[in-house]
Amino acid sequence: MDPLHTQSGMPESEAAAEARRLIDDWAARPVHHHPTSFRDDTAPPAFGTAPPVQQPDHRIVPAWAAGIAVASIGVGAGVTGIGCGAWLVLQGLSSVTLTGVLMATLPFAAVAMVATAIGGAISKARAAVTKNVFEGPVTHHTEIHNNSTTRGAFFARTRNEIH
Repeated sequence: MDPLHTQSGMPESEAAAEARRLIDDWAARPVHHHPTSFRDDTAPPAFGTAPPVQQPDHRIVPAWAAGIAVASIGVGAGVTGIGCGAWLVLQGLSSVTLTGVLMATLPFAAVAMVATAIGGAISKARAAVTKNVFEGPVTHHTEIHNNSTTRGAFFARTRNEIH
């Protein structure tokens, strides 16, 4: 059965007139506009007679889950900062050349060489003046008394007293 080519029993001219009548009837009706918002401009009272209404706390996320989420965001941000720092250091190390290393260490090598020369000159000057002469017999006498005590089993502590 084809719905487009069926005979309804009404001639085409009557069907067109009925369709025109239904469309005109629909167009003649007023359009109902439904407001989508409302603003109450009256001032609220300073106090009222209505008792306070209890508003129970229904959270979507438990407190422990929110805490874990905040901690994971902090850890992620910290690790990202460490990774960026490592990346910068490694980028700097990858661009190192022999000339750059020599130019960077040249002032330190010069200061070390000058300090070594001054220290050597001072030690030679002092060695020429210093003269130690020991006369007489030298005796060496050492006497050791060791008292050792251990206390405790698991975290033992040994105390040695040498006199």
